[in-house]
Amino acid sequence: MRVAATPGQAPSLLSARHPVWMCAMRPFFLIAMGSAVLLIGLWSAVLALGLPPPPVTGGALVWHAHELLLGFGLAAVVGFVLTAVPEFTNTPGASTRAARWLTALWLLGRAGFWLSGVGGLPALAVAGTAQFALLAMLIVLLWPAFRTPAGQRHHAFGWAISGLALLVAGFYFDALRGAYPMRWLHAFLGLLMVLIVVAMSRISMRIVNRAIDQADPGAEPYLARPHRRNLAVLCIALFTLAEFLHEGSRTSGWLACASAAAVFNLLGDWHVGRPLLRRWPLMLYAVYLCMALGYALMGWALLAGGPGVIAGRHLLTVGTIGLAIYAVICIAGRAHCGLAIDERAWGMWGAGLIALAALLRAGAAWVGEYSVAWMALAGFCWMAAFGLLCIFIAPVLLRAREDGLWGCEG
Repeated sequence: MRVAATPGQAPSLLSARHPVWMCAMRPFFLIAMGSAVLLIGLWSAVLALGLPPPPVTGGALVWHAHELLLGFGLAAVVGFVLTAVPEFTNTPGASTRAARWLTALWLLGRAGFWLSGVGGLPALAVAGTAQFALLAMLIVLLWPAFRTPAGQRHHAFGWAISGLALLVAGFYFDALRGAYPMRWLHAFLGLLMVLIVVAMSRISMRIVNRAIDQADPGAEPYLARPHRRNLAVLCIALFTLAEFLHEGSRTSGWLACASAAAVFNLLGDWHVGRPLLRRWPLMLYAVYLCMALGYALMGWALLAGGPGVIAGRHLLTVGTIGLAIYAVICIAGRAHCGLAIDERAWGMWGAGLIALAALLRAGAAWVGEYSVAWMALAGFCWMAAFGLLCIFIAPVLLRAREDGLWGCEG
């Protein structure tokens, strides 16, 4: 429910009356953009300067992948679904208390995992419990929305979040018994790709059609066709399952190629002429392009050899996930604070930096002795892009709405 904001001295950030808690999107988008800069900054220092990584269970690579997927990525997912699902279903959003509990669980998950090297199994158990509880609470909060007539069209979000919870449980089950848990993170990445396809089908209808209306009001509208989306989801899910059961198999290679073809087929809906070249449709188009190229490189490497698997996986993480989260924060971060989308040039500069980071990080697989320099430069581009979000979007999320209302309706 929206109520008039109380004038006067700004409350403490820890106070429930602070504007950051008026919408669950706000703390999690702030967490996502801040952790994007911090995590890649630390990882770049590990690679280029020899800084020792946190001595977590599983080692440095597991720490890097875990924090980018279950830290940065999961924060953005929570912020998005807690805003998008209530909007799609016309139901109330999460309360201030729920937003604070979810944020506390996210932070507890980070602390437990980072301390697992010194705290051992108890710290790891705390991290796993907190992260599973975060996703379980998310499902409980969204359950009333999914039960509405409108919510029945958005059950895919519920299934995806449930799947993420199961993968988190699997990761910590392996980690607690001393097994190498990376396969669960690879599966988590695959399910995030599915979630991005599902979310993009909703977001793109609004963004692309807005661009069409601005360029040619009488033109035929864009339609995200379900059969193309469903085919892409099926292929990605099958590849993810095959890789989980038998990593590196030729079956996985063919399914990666099928996933690339299905995503390229999905892009056929987007070819609407000049409106596609406007900044926001083009940014979202690049999300799918990175996804298609990532799966294509992985398929090629699994079938013919070479370093394409690691290159393709980084196109999915840096390119697809990075661009998707960046675009959503740019668009929703202002719209659900009662403001118009910021059309200044910094938005495209940031998207370009993320695309460049994805290309550099993927290309590092082929440059031999220069790979560390390429990875460091990719890290700098990534941090600069999300640093722009911290400069231009974070202040919006930290202050009261200009229309004097309390809530996150756009």
